[in-house]
Amino acid sequence: MPHGTDAPVSTDTPVIAISCYQQQAAWGVWDAEAALIPADYVRMVAACGGIPVLLPPHGLRPAVLDRVDGLILAGGADVDAGAYGQPAHPRTASQPHRDASELMLLEAARARALPVLGICRGMQVINVFAGGTLHQHLPEVIDHSEYQPAPGVYGEVEVDTVPGTLAEAVLGPRLTAPCYHHQGIDRLGAGLKASGHNAEGLVELLEPESAGDWPGWMLAVQWHPEHHTEDERVVQALVDATRSPTASRLPTPTTPNPHDTQPPRH
Repeated sequence: MPHGTDAPVSTDTPVIAISCYQQQAAWGVWDAEAALIPADYVRMVAACGGIPVLLPPHGLRPAVLDRVDGLILAGGADVDAGAYGQPAHPRTASQPHRDASELMLLEAARARALPVLGICRGMQVINVFAGGTLHQHLPEVIDHSEYQPAPGVYGEVEVDTVPGTLAEAVLGPRLTAPCYHHQGIDRLGAGLKASGHNAEGLVELLEPESAGDWPGWMLAVQWHPEHHTEDERVVQALVDATRSPTASRLPTPTTPNPHDTQPPRH
């Protein structure tokens, strides 16, 4: 669908939800708390044939996912170290209200077999959801900061995918992509496998260990595909997965959901 068009949208056009920030921001004459996401996410979802909608980390319930066809857990602040049982590093900057919201969304998406794509922070949320842990400050692990070279400046990473994985099917054997992170995967969560690494052996791609470990399509990347406008493969794969005959939602759970809480307003 062309940007800004008023043309009718097909009823089978997938709706892709994107988790977003809720924090202080400035635009025009305003400087106020806002729910927002970099427009790169929105443009890429639209370019790949989806309808983007934003899910702010406040006021949501699991049932919101009954109205969408796929979910992107977007980049952003660090995951709270307490979520994986560790004290916070001095460089860890978390937003617990967003953690609570996205962990709830992820559990609800899994229950509905909803296709999920994790991007940067989103990959880390998926790993923590599955019981994994994170390196809280990679420069102390790998002795450089090239993956987040300066505030607001993207680095670059080369990734080799693991043969026979979903990652290889989507991306081929090797790719180069923009990145912006100072944290990364340490211990893998249960039911997950690393399906891509960089030259230093750090995990760059996650997916389910087997079909039985995750009901539905799921892929997570440590880099920022939305910032690489010439390479839409990851987002396109999510949109395509929503059209797959196997992409179906399960009934809404009737048992109480431990994450079905409204996070505090920040």
